[in-house]
Amino acid sequence: MDRVKFKIEELYKASPAMLYQFITDPACLGRWFSDEADVEGDRYVFTWNGADEVATFVDGDEDSRARFVWEEAEEPTEYLEFKMYRAGVTDQTVLEVIDFCDGDEVADSKKLWESQLKILRQEIGG
Repeated sequence: MDRVKFKIEELYKASPAMLYQFITDPACLGRWFSDEADVEGDRYVFTWNGADEVATFVDGDEDSRARFVWEEAEEPTEYLEFKMYRAGVTDQTVLEVIDFCDGDEVADSKKLWESQLKILRQEIGG
């Protein structure tokens, strides 16, 4: 099955700096993204249901972008990226998530991200 890139966007009342913290700080990641998270340098270990997945923080710009590459990615060009920027009209922050999945799993992957981002919204208070 071909792998495809997809994007999902959500608006938040939080600042880009707060979102960046929730995307890169292990204690914050454990509150919404995974069961646990640990970091050593640029290497992040995420735990879900007792299983670990490792990602490397490969690129970022504090308060605007964070990109991770999964150690077990199916394709070497795949990544997980979070982009944050202010929405001009509402002055809210847009969080854009870019991820990859099998072509027949896009709808399910987007639903999973919507669920995770709902938890993130609860954690940051809006």
